[in-house]
Amino acid sequence: MKTWPVQDAKARFSEFLQACIVDGPQMVSKSGAEVAVLVPVEEWRRLQAVARPSLKQLLLSDVGRSESLIPPRRVTRRRNVAAFTHFDVRFLNPFETTRD
Repeated sequence: MKTWPVQDAKARFSEFLQACIVDGPQMVSKSGAEVAVLVPVEEWRRLQAVARPSLKQLLLSDVGRSESLIPPRRVTRRRNVAAFTHFDVRFLNPFETTRD
């Protein structure tokens, strides 16, 4: 598998694509680190088929299937109750006259 710097892959994309079709997967690096792979579509479909179990395999498996159906609960933020305990009684009824 040949490694292409991202600048070369962009500049010579047709050659990059042809190398993928003829030679197989091509690695792309950015700043010296491997970041992506260009894979021929036949190999991609084969990998997808292997990675995803069939319906029959899912139904016959011993693995629990309900865990993925329940969405995770959100973390709720609680109000600061102490901030609402100190208030002026005059603000409860704005129509009441003050007795000062």
